[in-house]
Amino acid sequence: MAKNWCIGIIGGSGLYDIEGIEDEQWLALETPWGDPSDEILFGRIDDVQVRFLPRHGRGHPISPSGLNSRANIDALKRAGCTDILAISAVGSLREEIEPGRFAIAEQFIDNTRGRASSFFTSGCVAHVSMADPVCPRLSEMAAKAVTAAKGKVATGATYLAMEGPQFSTRAESHMYRAWGADIIGMTAMPEAKLAREAELPYALIGMATDYDCWHEEEEAVDVAAVLKQMKANGALARKAVLNFIKALPKTRKASPIDTCLDESIITAPNERDPALLAKLDAVAGRVLKSK
Repeated sequence: MAKNWCIGIIGGSGLYDIEGIEDEQWLALETPWGDPSDEILFGRIDDVQVRFLPRHGRGHPISPSGLNSRANIDALKRAGCTDILAISAVGSLREEIEPGRFAIAEQFIDNTRGRASSFFTSGCVAHVSMADPVCPRLSEMAAKAVTAAKGKVATGATYLAMEGPQFSTRAESHMYRAWGADIIGMTAMPEAKLAREAELPYALIGMATDYDCWHEEEEAVDVAAVLKQMKANGALARKAVLNFIKALPKTRKASPIDTCLDESIITAPNERDPALLAKLDAVAGRVLKSK
């Protein structure tokens, strides 16, 4: 069934606001998973409803390991989002993805440690497919939006999610390259997994700031260099986000991800934990009410 777009924008390092938003209002949303990173900016761009969440909070007080991704995704779902476009600063593991180039993620390797990565814990178990972890429709539109903003873009990138907050060792950086990763960051996992569980199509624009530490002819990554490149990337990212939203079709056609929980919940109805079901009201209310 067709419905109107409501785009959730998760702003990463270097993107703490968006341009062109009207009727803006910051609202605090409560979730059963705890507090999200910040209030959510509600507004619209033309006829498209927009919800903006700064991933690390305004002023960047939250470390990658401290992010409550379950609360962030739940809050965006409660805010009415139909789709999510995530923006992240990343390191490059490939010569051709030079600092300043943007990369559209297609696959992920999750090398994080100890992060809560599912809404479906014991009491209501679900297994969603992550074979194709991003929405191809959103990803294609994201690449076109970067190009329209006069940015350089690479597509089909594999994103290696590391724990952080420290940067890689040289040995790790070379290992990730051998694994086939193209870009590296600290925040897209479990974010992308949770978006899928919440039936929210997800795409990610990675903003390359450095060559991590594998590149023999470049200095090893440090915060000063990252911040300098982030400033330039942020201006382009804001233009790309605006282009992305303005180019959306008038009507949102249904995505297979909209109903991916239909065949994913495995726990029998009489064995489901009522307390957990109550916490899943936003994330999985559609399918739980029908079963």
